[in-house]
Amino acid sequence: MFWYIKCLKQYADFSGRARRKEYWMFVLFYYIILNVIGLIEVVSGLTEGYEIGPLVGLYMLGMLIPSLAVIVRRLHDLGKSGWLFFLIFVPIFGIIVLFVWFCTEGERKENKWGPDPKECETQIQVRVP
Repeated sequence: MFWYIKCLKQYADFSGRARRKEYWMFVLFYYIILNVIGLIEVVSGLTEGYEIGPLVGLYMLGMLIPSLAVIVRRLHDLGKSGWLFFLIFVPIFGIIVLFVWFCTEGERKENKWGPDPKECETQIQVRVP
């Protein structure tokens, strides 16, 4: 849940880098919350079946910018431009390429988008008593 909250705090921060763990934990909690809201809508009678109800729609709309921000920061961690997100509009190929990149470990050195987030996290943990 820490990583989900971290992404929400960086609501529209498209600079910097996001580790694999940060991205995938954000995606995990995003879909858990999305399903819970959908279940609440179905149980309360707001929607039937697999329709997108008003609460799910509002949640998805509210999470659009943080989702894009964490995707761009994830691409930055790989040393790639955030504009490569638009590969998602290339049928099949683009989605596969992005999925493989999102599963790949980031650069273990500083790049033009900032220092290695794993290294920064390790240094912070060492300093805290």
